[in-house]
Parts: sequence; structure tokens; C-alpha cells
Amino acid sequence: MGRGDKKTKKGKIFKGSFGKSRPAKPAKKVRESAPADANKASGK
Repeated sequence: MGRGDKKTKKGKIFKGSFGKSRPAKPAKKVRESAPADANKASGK
């Protein structure tokens, strides 16, 4: 489980490849449907 192991993140960084353990693009964070400011706008 080191740089020579193509299935680990460290091995993929060493080899310069992407996959399940090292995605090419970072996963997007899921936001809640209603932002916090929307509650203030409907206010009084």
C-alpha cells in the first residue's frame, strides 16, 4: 500500500492517474434548497 499500488490515492498521485480513490474533479458539496437569507426576506 504505497506509491506502487495503483489502487490507492498515493499510488495514483505517483502515477498521475485518476479514478475512484482519486477523482479528477473534487465532488461538489450539496447545498440545502433554501439559503439562510431567504428566510429573512419573507420576514415580517
